[in-house]
Amino acid sequence: MRPAPADVRTVVCVGAGVIGGGWVAYFLARGYDVVAWDPAPDGEERLRHLVRAAWPALTELGLAEGASMDNLAFEPDLAKACAQADFVQESAPEDLELKRTLLADIDAATPDGVVISSSTSGYGMSEMQDKCAHPDRTVVGHPFNPPYLIPLVEVVGGTSTSAEVVEWTSEFFKLAGKSVITMNHEVPGFIANRLQEALWREALHMVAAGEATVEQIDLSITDGPGLRWPVFGPMLTFHLAGGQGGMAHMLDHFGPSLLSPWTRLVAAELTPELRDAVVDGCEREADGRSIDDLVAERDRGVVAVLRALGRA
Repeated sequence: MRPAPADVRTVVCVGAGVIGGGWVAYFLARGYDVVAWDPAPDGEERLRHLVRAAWPALTELGLAEGASMDNLAFEPDLAKACAQADFVQESAPEDLELKRTLLADIDAATPDGVVISSSTSGYGMSEMQDKCAHPDRTVVGHPFNPPYLIPLVEVVGGTSTSAEVVEWTSEFFKLAGKSVITMNHEVPGFIANRLQEALWREALHMVAAGEATVEQIDLSITDGPGLRWPVFGPMLTFHLAGGQGGMAHMLDHFGPSLLSPWTRLVAAELTPELRDAVVDGCEREADGRSIDDLVAERDRGVVAVLRALGRA
């Protein structure tokens, strides 16, 4: 029997590099006891250094009751670490065979029913769970670096993952203070990484062709659309670009520009079905807020970001 999401007290973090160590710092700040394992000879030293470096920012954001760096234990034996788990977060390097073997070892040592989550940034759980004796409890919990500051976690199961485990994991991360996307389908790279990768690929194309410098590319985001994205994502941003007509006007008016050579990525065909799906999605996300309401909310948010960054 696995504990209820609200009853988790001990989180075991397998792998304590940049991502795994970030998870350790985050769970400690949320008041959990954390047991960490890493095979590197200096793994404990590097982990404690990372946690100390992250603690001031976590303190400024607000620590949970009972949160302390003293609640971290480093266990050099993987089986002994996993035996203590109410929840496991694996953050090993992106090597498929390593992930398969490690997840199987974690599965063999972790108490029955305890959920095993992977921080993989690209592999699907279906690819990684095939050596596990209990694949039904393995799930992806994909964070963003650094996990102790960036709230998003994408949760998705594999073909052998139980639906109840996906639901349990999403609820646990929400209770732990994360912003959760529960995906219905496995997609390579998940959602945010695919969008991030598209921007990254185009940036590399521009640098390689001598069309823009690294500094110009970064400035184009930090002083351009990047200031809008903390408030609204790309869909609602373009919803506002359509003026009072919203996304419907945006697609009808600017749709043909999708075929312009503005990117090396192949544009999706703007079928009536795709148009309607995007328009409907924006209306759902707006949730009754008018264009004027959204503009005011966006502007307040951008001003706040500018002030926080010392640019106002």
